[in-house]
Amino acid sequence: MKTYETCRKTFPDFLYKGYTVLDTNEELQVTYHFETPGLSVFEPVWRFPKKDAEPLFPEQNRTLQEMLFSLGMVELISYWKISCPPKVLVSAGPLNQSQIRWWKDLYYLGLGEFFYTNHISAEPDSFMELVSDAPAFTGKDIPCTAEEGCLIPVGGGKDSACTIEMLKKSRHTLKTYIINPRGATLKTVEAAGFSMNDNISAKRTLDARMIALNKEGYLNGHTPFSALVAFSSLITAYLHGLRYIALSNESSANESTVAGSEVNHQYSKSFKFEQDFHSYEKTFIRSGIHYFSMLRPLSEFQIAKYFASIPAYHDVFRSCNAGSKQDIWCGHCPKCLFVFLILSPFLSHDRLVEIFGTDMLNGQSMQDDFEKLIGIQSEKPFECVGSRDEVNTAVCQTIERMEKEGEPLPALLAWYRKQSLFAAFRPNLHAYDRYYNSAHLLPAEFLHILSEECYGGTLPC
Repeated sequence: MKTYETCRKTFPDFLYKGYTVLDTNEELQVTYHFETPGLSVFEPVWRFPKKDAEPLFPEQNRTLQEMLFSLGMVELISYWKISCPPKVLVSAGPLNQSQIRWWKDLYYLGLGEFFYTNHISAEPDSFMELVSDAPAFTGKDIPCTAEEGCLIPVGGGKDSACTIEMLKKSRHTLKTYIINPRGATLKTVEAAGFSMNDNISAKRTLDARMIALNKEGYLNGHTPFSALVAFSSLITAYLHGLRYIALSNESSANESTVAGSEVNHQYSKSFKFEQDFHSYEKTFIRSGIHYFSMLRPLSEFQIAKYFASIPAYHDVFRSCNAGSKQDIWCGHCPKCLFVFLILSPFLSHDRLVEIFGTDMLNGQSMQDDFEKLIGIQSEKPFECVGSRDEVNTAVCQTIERMEKEGEPLPALLAWYRKQSLFAAFRPNLHAYDRYYNSAHLLPAEFLHILSEECYGGTLPC
């Protein structure tokens, strides 16, 4: 295994040299050109379907150039982290000091898990020197002028299904957005009652050399994938003339994964990133497209309750990273356990066993992950899971429901029933029933829909 310090000494520079655009009748293909001198050249590719065959003339469109360049600024972090060069020279596009601070903040916080799991002591000012020697983009600002239309990124889990169902109540034309389609994402679109004509799929191709270097022992770990979703969905919405991008990130994404730290597996799903992206887009890209999370006011607990009420998705949704390639719930990872637990107050135990294909709450194999989810251990699993308080509330409600219905408690819940946490959380079983986080970016028309769907038309004060 290569070390952080050795890599930085051996490979002091990383270059974002440029990007090449191929504009065909069907798609916009973008190839990014990165290099770590002395190690490798990297050329990842993105392919975006076009709305029609008309040429886009990107070189004459400053707005589109900023979007494509910015997507490369996110993409580069996957290749930078292989050897973590201390200097990044950007020749693909211009960056002023405000932009440099913005990108370094994203990189540092978005790589928090990477630094933590690789035992790297990185400082926010010194982990990277980011400089640009590129001139300003030429061409005109050409913002999106559409007044309606909504793009909904779909990952295959319960959250985007909830957003789709809520936004069916809107006046907007809806299009779903998938990066590298797979079974669960496509089945979610079908379960929503949409055709493939209602879906826009982008293709992202990683450079094979990155994968080879990871196998050779170079540095590897988590990167802020949802930032890729943000910038790539912006390009997609722009190409298809859609006014809004509706994400499905909830309030609990703000909670750190490691208690008492800034290490957050879900940083690029957090409200801080959402605000930062919104500000960056408005200041530097100026597309006229509004990016927000439809579910931001809600807790995971409320989302689970809403999802339980839309059974068309129950047999097709998947959010297990371990089983994603096989399009299955693996049944033995912390993400599977979390989703099982958060749905337990609202769906029967037997139905959940049927959905997941295994009874995760019986036996001892999930005890460690269970303790991490409920907060007995300070480090939550490095997965997209809810807050510790939400999990405890869900567990307590499930115990209350099962005991009331005369069902025997499965092993993990029987163990929990004897712990002090049960006594601590039991008095506040309904703490999340009308939870409302006012820190969000929902436009008024979308907030009205959320209010009708989740609060009976009256938002909590």
